[in-house]
Amino acid sequence: MKEKIKENIKLIIVVISIIIVLLLFTLKNKKQIENEPLELVTEKEQKETEETEISKIKIDIKGEIKHPGVYQLNEGDRVSDAIKISGGLTENADTELINLSKNLKDEMVIIIYNKNEIEKLKQESKEIKTVIEYIEKDCTCPDTINDACIKEAQKQNKNEKKEEIKDKKISLNTGTLEELETLPGIGESKAKQIIKYREENNGFKSIEEIKNISGIGESTFEKFKDNITI
Repeated sequence: MKEKIKENIKLIIVVISIIIVLLLFTLKNKKQIENEPLELVTEKEQKETEETEISKIKIDIKGEIKHPGVYQLNEGDRVSDAIKISGGLTENADTELINLSKNLKDEMVIIIYNKNEIEKLKQESKEIKTVIEYIEKDCTCPDTINDACIKEAQKQNKNEKKEEIKDKKISLNTGTLEELETLPGIGESKAKQIIKYREENNGFKSIEEIKNISGIGESTFEKFKDNITI
């Protein structure tokens, strides 16, 4: 009987020991979990976080586009992306003067011209000998600002014209503004003063009379006296 009691006591001790070990293990794990941050992120939260990291911009696209309007895109998208999201080009669209690879910026205005408008611009370019250049700054296009267009740089070929007239004398009484500007030391402002003076005084009576104009002294006169006549 005593032996049976001893065996029961041993069994109880073993069970109690196992329970104590399990409790200690559970408490240890619980403490570790409490000290570590919970990093369970839902798929929706992760998507929202990713979208927040990408800067959003709004652009205005109009003209020969199927669905003109204001659209939200990602910073760094291209003009071609704006065209795509707005439904694409109409049949009459012409992108010859549009830089499709240009990066979009917030509040950007994009105008898609039609074929007639492009043809008109090209014709005007031929008449005034203009050249077309790509630029990164805002450019002035017909009637409005088109941030996506290719600037139409109207060049007057002043250097060529200077070469044409540098060997001939310029008349103070009949010379054009552009011709007068080619004189050494004479810029646009002084050229306008020369024209104003001759209009108010019924023309120049001698080339020395040009020294009556403010800012043109003897030293300046000496630079161009051989290039002028009345």
